[in-house]
Amino acid sequence: MNTELPNPNRVLVIDDEESIHKLIAARLRPEGIAVTGELDGVRGIARAISESPDLILLDIGLPNLDGFQVCRKLKEHPATRNIPIIFLTGETTMEAKVRGLDMGAVDYVTKPFEQAELRARVRAGLRTKRLQDILERQSFLDGLTGLWNRPYLDQRLESELNVAQRYGRPLGLMMADIDHFKIVNDTYGHLFGDIVLQGVAEELRGYARRSDIVARYGGEEFALLLTDTPLSAGTFVAERLRTSVENRHFEVHGKIVTVTTSFGLACTENIAGEVTPDALIHAADRALFASKDAGRNCVHLCDGTEIVRVTGNESSLYIE
Repeated sequence: MNTELPNPNRVLVIDDEESIHKLIAARLRPEGIAVTGELDGVRGIARAISESPDLILLDIGLPNLDGFQVCRKLKEHPATRNIPIIFLTGETTMEAKVRGLDMGAVDYVTKPFEQAELRARVRAGLRTKRLQDILERQSFLDGLTGLWNRPYLDQRLESELNVAQRYGRPLGLMMADIDHFKIVNDTYGHLFGDIVLQGVAEELRGYARRSDIVARYGGEEFALLLTDTPLSAGTFVAERLRTSVENRHFEVHGKIVTVTTSFGLACTENIAGEVTPDALIHAADRALFASKDAGRNCVHLCDGTEIVRVTGNESSLYIE
């Protein structure tokens, strides 16, 4: 049984009065909310970017950089633009409230605030964030296989590459292609082809670690982003996946059909020249092309400027 407690919602308070920070923390503690704070707008923006809280409580009357300016900068930054903002304001004029809402805030709380009102508005803001997260996640999923889609892979590849380069860790990229997939579709129909895609996706997802990104790259091609994985370990993973797919059987019209896959692997530590997302994709794609050119159902890797065959058999479409 999983005994881990769920992660608490995180609220960032940006207000120049320490008493407000203490009051909000006390008011929200019964809700199981983790509250952090900054006393000025500049540090508040930096903290929001680095920590990505679930909700921001933002004072309008900040010194130097006021709340409206902070809100605008948060909404302009890609890391914080989707974080709900609730303004904290001592103003009761409709003009100030409308201005804040027009800038993208989801709500406002007037100081001095009532405990019940603060909690209710924070809960509503957190519900908004949860709905946004669900919609965003759905937009990054491939509808047929349930894997991540190409836009999500591109996004994560860039961010994971930055982390790998910053900390000197290896990052592997594996490309996989279902062999003779057109023959599968032409022989048994596209509905069966969809079943094959789903089955292969299941094999890839089942073997991947929680930290790995498994995506449908397009058509019958898949990609696996292997975090903290050198070329030797990635080669082992590729071969395990190749044999796993080959050993899976599909049934159609009373026949057993087995498909195979070709793999290409590249790693940041083994790429010649500047390592960029495009360079990593190009290296893995070159290795994949070599596997297909060598008869399919095998694994090739890119080691510097060389493409090396690792293992595998000639592929075919088996029908019993």
